[in-house]
Amino acid sequence: QVQLVESGGGLVQPGASLRLSCVASGFTFSNYAMRWYRQAPGQARDWVAGIHTVARVTKYADSVKDRFTISRDDTRNTVYLQMDNLKPEDTALYYCNAYNPWTSNEHWGQGTQVTVSS
Repeated sequence: QVQLVESGGGLVQPGASLRLSCVASGFTFSNYAMRWYRQAPGQARDWVAGIHTVARVTKYADSVKDRFTISRDDTRNTVYLQMDNLKPEDTALYYCNAYNPWTSNEHWGQGTQVTVSS
């Protein structure tokens, strides 16, 4: 049974930091590129960051570049999103996504809420 379980969200003030985690099970984690998306109320789901498999190449949306860092630990089947200097516009439901570039299989988590407000 495939599962992606996100955690680490919460309510923080502007300028604070959070680290999101996403634990995967039910598939070969190391074969999947891992990505974070977010969706604010009334908005489309947007891609935030991604990390490739073996090469560990990372990419970021312009809106989070230099503030967010994605990383993965294949020994723990976990992907992280370190979020620093959070802004109110970062408020959203954050989703973990796993994508296999060879088979095009894709899996989604249920999301974790991040709210940035003073």
